[in-house]
Amino acid sequence: MKQGRITPHLVVGLFVITLGVLLTLENLRLIDAQDYFNYWPLVLIFVGVAKLGSSRTRTAQLISGLWIAVGVGFLLSNLDMLRFRIWEFWPVALVLLGVTMLRRSTQRHQQAGSSADPSSTVSAICIWSGADRKSTSTDFRGGELTAIMGGVEVDLSNARITSGEAIMDVFAFWGGIDIKVPPDWTVVSDVTPFMGAFEDSRKSLTTADPSQQLVLRGMVVMGGIEVTN
Repeated sequence: MKQGRITPHLVVGLFVITLGVLLTLENLRLIDAQDYFNYWPLVLIFVGVAKLGSSRTRTAQLISGLWIAVGVGFLLSNLDMLRFRIWEFWPVALVLLGVTMLRRSTQRHQQAGSSADPSSTVSAICIWSGADRKSTSTDFRGGELTAIMGGVEVDLSNARITSGEAIMDVFAFWGGIDIKVPPDWTVVSDVTPFMGAFEDSRKSLTTADPSQQLVLRGMVVMGGIEVTN
């Protein structure tokens, strides 16, 4: 971690320390910790600000802004400054997700249209289901993968990247996405986990080729995304 840089891990670590101090002072009957618990949404706000500072794409910036907006909503609700409850607006998340998916799909189709190789991109939308995808393209461009209470497996072990970096948009909600890549690929993760996990399980990374770069961007919520070779 660079000196002076605020990261989400730092914010969460400080929150855990603060929580421990408050509970200790309460056990010593010096304060009433309940008076401070209404301010817990500040953690979401600070995490969003930290993520915003390191966001490299518009999608990452949108997700960071969502963290901040949710935190502000919960904070105002806890302080009784709103006449409604923040939970009443949960369908807005579906709207934002749908808009993001449509925008990504349009961009991806435009990108695929410029290539004569139909296997240059992969796409799958799995809802309560599973799918297997494979590409052996010599000019792989990327794709879009969505798993909602389902699973997607993608085999790119025989594909190559020749037109700059390949970008793969991913979204997993109560689901899993497994991506198999060649051992010499460089994988860059711009995936935001929320009560989920992103795992790079590749081995023999000493032969990674910077010109073979796959960028994964998106979000995983209560699910998992794994990269293997």
